[in-house]
Amino acid sequence: MKPYLIALVVIAWLSPARAQTLPGGFVFLRDIDPGILQDIRYAGPNNFVGRPLPGYDAAECVVKRDVGLALKRVQAELAPQKLSLKMLDCYRPARAVHEMVLWAQDGRKTPAEHRYNPAFSKQDLFRLGYIAEHSGHSTGAAVDLTLVDLTAGRSPAFDPNKAYADCTAPEAARAPEGSVDMGTGYDCSDLKAHTAASSITPAQRRWRNTLITAMAKQGFVNYAKEWWHFSLPGRAGPAYDFPITTHRN
Repeated sequence: MKPYLIALVVIAWLSPARAQTLPGGFVFLRDIDPGILQDIRYAGPNNFVGRPLPGYDAAECVVKRDVGLALKRVQAELAPQKLSLKMLDCYRPARAVHEMVLWAQDGRKTPAEHRYNPAFSKQDLFRLGYIAEHSGHSTGAAVDLTLVDLTAGRSPAFDPNKAYADCTAPEAARAPEGSVDMGTGYDCSDLKAHTAASSITPAQRRWRNTLITAMAKQGFVNYAKEWWHFSLPGRAGPAYDFPITTHRN
């Protein structure tokens, strides 16, 4: 969640009859490339807050059109390797960012929260650059994503009642993510999640390099503290706060 100094533009959402009309050049990613997998984590309980965030009324990836077209090109390059992108977060309503800020300041820490930031106090996440009061996600130009090996077997489903190890643990012990092993789980606030971390295995390094190389070819820039976070320079603008709704054909 790289900090951005961006103006907040609060957009009144359209009526249900026109729910598919998105503002500001935004699109549903599935309208650009329905083959890209999606696991929008803030629409459910499998995230560091432990509940759906405000504005995530549906688990849909919404992005600026240019971002979606670039992701489509990345997906096409990965296809011969039997790999797919999996979107973990895309456009993020500003109200959800505000909820993250309140969470970081509430003074509590549950076991589930500990899975995501095992080494830091959550109120330090601002100073350390893991949470920002303004997020590039709200502009539609930043995305969180990982890779899926399409030849691999299915991983177990996430069980919110299970006591998983923290996000830096070996893959078999931490919460299942249905993706390749990048060395940490998604949204892991830890030095091991830094893209160039030296504490990961050679195989984990190869997966990170595969993702970064494919994204960089289409102009995406990675945030050094989060192997999963990429933005497309020149596509950012004001932050938006319209809710994410269910996609309809």
